[in-house]
Amino acid sequence: MLRFIQRRLLFAVPQVIAVTVVSFLMVRLLPGDPAYQLAGPYATEKTRQAMTARLGLDRSLWDQYLSYVHDILRGDLGQSWFTARPVTHELLVRLPATLELISSSMIIIVIGGVLLGLAVAVKGGWIERAATLYGRLAGAFPDFWLGLSLSYVFFFCLGWLPGPIGRLPVEMSPPQAVTGFYTVDSLLAGNIPLFFAALKQMILPVATLVIVYMSGVSKMAGATIGEMLRGDMAQYARLCGLPEGKVLRCALHNSLPPIVALIGLTYGFLLGGVVLVETVFSWGGIGQYVVASIGRADYFPVQGFILVAAILNIIVYLIVDVAQLLIDPRIEY
Repeated sequence: MLRFIQRRLLFAVPQVIAVTVVSFLMVRLLPGDPAYQLAGPYATEKTRQAMTARLGLDRSLWDQYLSYVHDILRGDLGQSWFTARPVTHELLVRLPATLELISSSMIIIVIGGVLLGLAVAVKGGWIERAATLYGRLAGAFPDFWLGLSLSYVFFFCLGWLPGPIGRLPVEMSPPQAVTGFYTVDSLLAGNIPLFFAALKQMILPVATLVIVYMSGVSKMAGATIGEMLRGDMAQYARLCGLPEGKVLRCALHNSLPPIVALIGLTYGFLLGGVVLVETVFSWGGIGQYVVASIGRADYFPVQGFILVAAILNIIVYLIVDVAQLLIDPRIEY
């Protein structure tokens, strides 16, 4: 297992290098000129050229990339041209908000998706038809549109849930930072009203992500568990007199490797999908931060977000691979 993890971490090095190259080149294809935006629309050509030189954009791409990599190796992801704040600090401050949102959503997606798939595989009938309809509808809903619709219905029309104003009501202050997760930190501080307030603020954005992304897990779980229950292994177990509950547990265990793999992919998809959802709900995470940076052609925050997202994906996929090996040691990589 240790050798396997070492090989995976060694392979992650060229992956990260490739991410830095692609992100560096891609952000420079963004529409807009940061020097023009910083200098203003009424600035002279000489002023804009001076601003371009100040930002270092007059140098060759190779020189800019080498400088960028040199800063990364020192733990410096650059500085925002528009806020003058270090990108590393901004991402570290905002990352817990994003992780709290997608981790909470992922817990519900895994539990709900596996249970729904299990019900489809065992019962079928109207449950399977309802799950199929849900899967088709979920794939047709853009996450940002669904977030706006849920806010309109449950906040504006019904008034049951708080509006898209961030992680806490405006009259409440954040708890003392321990993990950065408001729900966890409020419990650690013993502030129960703050915990329920933070929990209520999470309902709509979490529901948005769960509705959009749970269908894939439920489809995979239903298909793999159903195949196992209809396979030779299950038939032989029944002929040997094993109770149906035992057969179901064996089928579920043998179905876990592909389900776990899809769960890892879904977590990666959530990192991308949360970008617009955070913007809709004013969540204050790294997703909202990068959307604002893209609109301003602010290169370093965008590059920093892509790099952080890539590293998080590498870590998640490593965990998934280790989990699959623990579930089924016969799997070869």
